[in-house]
Amino acid sequence: MRLFLPLALLLPAAVSLAAEKPNVIVIMADDLGYGDISVNGATALKTPNIDRLAAEGLRFTSGYCSASTCTPTRYSFLTGNYAFRRKGTGVAPPNGHLVVPPDTFTIADIAKAAGYRTAVIGKWHLGLGLQGKGPDWNGAITPGPREIGFDYNFLLPTTNDRVPQVFVENDRVLNLDPKDPLWVGDKPPAGEHPTGISQRATLKLDWSHGHNGTIHNGISRIGFYTGGKAARFRDEDLADAWAAKSNAWIEAHPTTPFFLFLASHDLHVPRMPHERFQGKSGLGFRGDAILEFDWQVGEVMKTLDRLGLAEKTLVVLCSDNGPVMDDGYKDGALEQRGDHRAGGPFRGGKYSVYEGGTRTPFITRWKGRISPGVSHELVSTIDLAASLAALTGISLPADACTDSFDVSGALLGQPGAKGREHFIQQDNGGTDNFGFRVGDWKLVRYETKFANNEIVEQPLQRTPAPQFQLFDLAKDPGESTDVFAKHPAVGEKMKARLAALVAASRSR
Repeated sequence: MRLFLPLALLLPAAVSLAAEKPNVIVIMADDLGYGDISVNGATALKTPNIDRLAAEGLRFTSGYCSASTCTPTRYSFLTGNYAFRRKGTGVAPPNGHLVVPPDTFTIADIAKAAGYRTAVIGKWHLGLGLQGKGPDWNGAITPGPREIGFDYNFLLPTTNDRVPQVFVENDRVLNLDPKDPLWVGDKPPAGEHPTGISQRATLKLDWSHGHNGTIHNGISRIGFYTGGKAARFRDEDLADAWAAKSNAWIEAHPTTPFFLFLASHDLHVPRMPHERFQGKSGLGFRGDAILEFDWQVGEVMKTLDRLGLAEKTLVVLCSDNGPVMDDGYKDGALEQRGDHRAGGPFRGGKYSVYEGGTRTPFITRWKGRISPGVSHELVSTIDLAASLAALTGISLPADACTDSFDVSGALLGQPGAKGREHFIQQDNGGTDNFGFRVGDWKLVRYETKFANNEIVEQPLQRTPAPQFQLFDLAKDPGESTDVFAKHPAVGEKMKARLAALVAASRSR
């Protein structure tokens, strides 16, 4: 139970009388690299809606997510806690339980304490249901987003390369026919069951590795499921569903402050954009998915304009991790990329603790409040919780959001406002592989002594790496030259500080 909320949170801080309460929309892309948008230098394609958002707001050159894979970044964004501090926050399986304990104080709780209506629409991938049980696909699916602060949810429950391909609205699978129950498992059911192995010749999108379980819509996935035929969606329609549901929810709250977490699935695999985007980028389905994501951003912006809410709404655009090309399907991402550099000037991508794994597009816009420009301050999605609390005048409990810092001044572009002083980057967790940035110094710690996805423009690779490396990002943003031997005192100091922060229970 969440008994501490009325005592600790529903009493606003002393500054609340002067607190600002804009609507807040966090638009999180999936696997979008720093160099995937034209405002960050992409020339092979154009992202006009994202470019407009940046032109009317603040574009960050040092904006980060907290991990280089989906689940841990989302966990950290919601809780304000580094995911490596909690076991079980790696990539959630199809039948995985809710990885955010229901008594955890979240960014949605902050918004509710400030009088906001709250919603999450899009990819969830944080598990559903009780530990040891997981989701009851044919009944009430609890706990879920509504047990951790959200009033409404419309979800892709896992990620679309994992089963099942259904929507969850609040606590039920949408359009589920009780006469056709949904079964989800990690082993194929008894009897003949078509999979990406047994029926590979029938696939409209072939797999390259690991995605050869149950087939739906001509695409095989991770895991197995049967039933629920009336509830299943078409991959090509996901982006339209997110835009339509988001716009409808915004329209339903024109006069009350709202907090919306819009979690797009673009451009995660399987990349299967709507037919109207297919072939438009010239870069294959991955490039087409970037255009589709840009369209989603534009749809939300048009709704804000139409309702007169642009001057009342803080929009944050970010990504859950950096880019990857072949992530399990043969969709031409590598072969058709041309000269496009998804990570921009940065080394590494998804799965990596080099900069490209977590330094991603990051834009804030609040028309009339944020002066357009570019910021070099260090900010992260993990800081949105403490920053929202400060912005709305809500006091944080001492044991909540323990790694989230108030960088609201930097997010709003206030003169002299500073971002983070230090930041820990993790991979998928469980490996003790970390990146640690302090100012312009960056320490890389590979306990596994292997780096993942170091070169995004190649097939996924696992390459030998020194346990420790040190980089001067001011001179070497691409992390090409290890200077640990030249600056041993700096390196040793950062090693000790990183170890202490990882071992501690908090950094705030």
